[in-house]
Amino acid sequence: DHKKEYCAEQFDQSDDKKKSLQRSLDDLATFIAETKEGIATTAEEIKALQDGIAALDKSVAEATEQRKEENAEYKDLMASNGAAKEVILFAKNRLQKFYNPKLYKAAPKAELSKEDRIFVNNGGTPPPTEAPGGIAGTGISVGFAQMASSSSSEVAPPPPPETMEAYTKKSEESNGVMAMMDLLVKDLD
Repeated sequence: DHKKEYCAEQFDQSDDKKKSLQRSLDDLATFIAETKEGIATTAEEIKALQDGIAALDKSVAEATEQRKEENAEYKDLMASNGAAKEVILFAKNRLQKFYNPKLYKAAPKAELSKEDRIFVNNGGTPPPTEAPGGIAGTGISVGFAQMASSSSSEVAPPPPPETMEAYTKKSEESNGVMAMMDLLVKDLD
């Protein structure tokens, strides 16, 4: 009898242990399934983030290219504006020479270096200077291009109408032109 009770007790303990292990196994299987779902969800989120990053990189590259193009256009515009302003100021100075000589600013004289001055003072000839280039020998160089007209150049324009206007002082005539040049320079700034 004693052995039978012992065997029954051992069977009960084994059954309890088996059930406990089975529950642990079921819990682990559930945990593994949940973990796999979590991994799949995380993988999908990673893929979505990678797609978002790729789209963002593409938009950043496009924006960078656009900014570079706009910068190049801006630099060209500023160079053209600077050249136009220089030409207008030069023309204004030349008009000042005619209309108002007191306001005319003469071109600066070329200054000789110390060695050249010594050479010239001792009877030598001054070194040759570079011929002024640019527009009409002004030294102003610009990137403007003038295109030839497609109309026939053989036909002469009609003569201007012959009228004689009343005498006016030169300064009265220049005010409008000078003001217009000042306005143009202001627009370019």
